[in-house]
Amino acid sequence: MKKIMLSALILAATAYGASAQTQKGYYLIGGNLALLSGSTNEKSFQMNITPKVAWFVQEDLAIGGKVDLGFKAGRAQKPSINYFVGPMARYYFGEQQVNTPKQTRVFAEADAGISGNNAGGKSTNGFGAGIGPGLAFFVNENIALEALAKANIITGAGSNGVSFRPELGLGFQIYLPGSKLKQMRNSMK
Repeated sequence: MKKIMLSALILAATAYGASAQTQKGYYLIGGNLALLSGSTNEKSFQMNITPKVAWFVQEDLAIGGKVDLGFKAGRAQKPSINYFVGPMARYYFGEQQVNTPKQTRVFAEADAGISGNNAGGKSTNGFGAGIGPGLAFFVNENIALEALAKANIITGAGSNGVSFRPELGLGFQIYLPGSKLKQMRNSMK
């Protein structure tokens, strides 16, 4: 009986923790990493790294900023570089989605800012925006692994007026209450 009570208590604490991370006052710190390779004929490789920081201004809504840096190279093509710097917003839907484990949350992420895609003599630099769905799997109360699929568009100057770049990445996010960050900052002084 004691084992059953202890198991129920641990399960209840875990369930509470899975919804506590997206409360007002928490911070989201982490990023995404995308590693893609082309077909065997193309023999290309692409890597994007996207660090981000956001603050939950209300429950389930985080606003912050991100930087995206990417590189693509291959045998039959010239190297290309893409970048993005700007604000982002993320909204988490519901406590638990249909047919997903309790520690899984569905979210949508959107961003807009300064962006560019420079590939083999063709370039688009100017305003960029992206939007897409994601899925966060909470490993524990403060850490989540996630998958994010986004559509990004860039408009502006350069030899291409408009550039479209799909994105599929895996991420690692840390969710910390503001009080915990303040405590960590004070301990470093």
